[in-house]
Amino acid sequence: MHFKLLVVFVEDSKTDDVMKAARDAGATGATVINNARGEGVHKTKTFFGLTLETQRDVVLFIVEEHLSRKILETISRVAEFDEQPGMGIAIQIDVEDAVGISHQVRELAEKVEEEL
Repeated sequence: MHFKLLVVFVEDSKTDDVMKAARDAGATGATVINNARGEGVHKTKTFFGLTLETQRDVVLFIVEEHLSRKILETISRVAEFDEQPGMGIAIQIDVEDAVGISHQVRELAEKVEEEL
C-alpha cells in the first residue's frame, strides 16, 4: 500500500469542518498544528503594529494514494480555498515509507477495494 501526505493550511475556524469532510472522504485520522502564520500575495494589514489576520492551523493527513485526490478536492471545497485569496492551501506529497499505521491498513484495504 502506498501513501500520500496531505498538508493543509487552513483558517482555524474551518479546521473541524475540514477534518470531518476528509474523514468522510476516506481519511483515517489527522494531526493538527495550531497557530501557524503565513503570508500570501497580499501582505497582511497591521493596526498599530498588530497584525489583523485570522489564526491558521496546519493539518497533516497520511492517506492511501488512491483516495488522496478525492480527499484533497473535498478539503478544498469545504475550506473554500478558491473563493477568495488567503483562505488557505493544501498540497500532497509522496510518502516513501511510514511506520505506526499498521492498524489503519486493514481499514484502508477495504475502502480502496470499494473505490477501485
